[in-house]
Amino acid sequence: MGALQNCLLRMEKGDKLRFLIGTGHPTATCQGAAFEYALNVAYEIKSRGLLHMAEITWISNEYELDDFGMGGAFIKRGGYVTPTKVFSESIFAEYGIRWIKRAGVSKIEEGVAHYETLDGQMHTQPFDFAMLIPAFAGVGLKAFDKVGEDITAKLFAPSGFMKVDADYSGKAFEDWSVDDWPSVYQNPAFANIFATGIAFAPPHQISKPIKSPNGTLITPAPPRTGMPSGVIGKIVALNIVDQIITGRTVFKHKASMGKMGAACVVSAGFNLLKGNAATMTVFPIVPDWQKFPEWGRDLNYTMGEAGLAGHWIKLFLHYMFIHKAKGYPFWWLLPE
Repeated sequence: MGALQNCLLRMEKGDKLRFLIGTGHPTATCQGAAFEYALNVAYEIKSRGLLHMAEITWISNEYELDDFGMGGAFIKRGGYVTPTKVFSESIFAEYGIRWIKRAGVSKIEEGVAHYETLDGQMHTQPFDFAMLIPAFAGVGLKAFDKVGEDITAKLFAPSGFMKVDADYSGKAFEDWSVDDWPSVYQNPAFANIFATGIAFAPPHQISKPIKSPNGTLITPAPPRTGMPSGVIGKIVALNIVDQIITGRTVFKHKASMGKMGAACVVSAGFNLLKGNAATMTVFPIVPDWQKFPEWGRDLNYTMGEAGLAGHWIKLFLHYMFIHKAKGYPFWWLLPE
């Protein structure tokens, strides 16, 4: 925050500054976090009447805005079905944010980002202030059995995330289905090891993997943070408890990302009477083209709205989650 405050002071003194926010790796995901960060920075600048002194640029590996690593979505508004990219573009336009998409950052130097676009061209983007999210990757753990044999490949995918009950056969992107996704998050080689949230290795991309003519993969990795992590963590805990108590090895609690929805509230500022917040839900997270052949998702539960109400929703969720985390009365009634 200190660096941002310094930039605000410089603009108040007459300096025109460049802000660069988005993804800092060709396969980074969790764009929603950077998306919210960009809007909050823009809100702080706009609230001080300094938008004319700022050039705010969003840079992303998404093919279209609001892909978010889940292939984007469609929402029904006013009787029309609209791609969520229109939703994001309109919000960015409201705050004067320009965007660079289909881009993978390759190098950062003092005040300049180097990036490649899907057409194979190399570009640079100067900045005075930048926030770029990294790629998701495991920590690079090695695993050995009791006789010292390397069993890393049994536990982890090449990305460093843990293998679970998913289909890792490497089938073509066009051939995957929601059935490839895990539901109990148990390692197939070791029955006492589970991976929840971002720790598990996704079986394939949700957004179509595309390489530039230079061979660089520029596409978001599948997201697993937020609401999905909470749900997955809960069902794994319930299954472990059930296994300890009953000795059963068949799990009754399941949570596939191809059968669960997710909700997200992206704030622009935190004032209850000012600013904006985009509220979005998708169902299911991983598109099910067999069940929903036209849009991949159920449009009755996939929606997006922007307005002040989102701030109130987020404030309510904030206190609700703290209540649940501290185990206050009836905490178990609150959803993830």
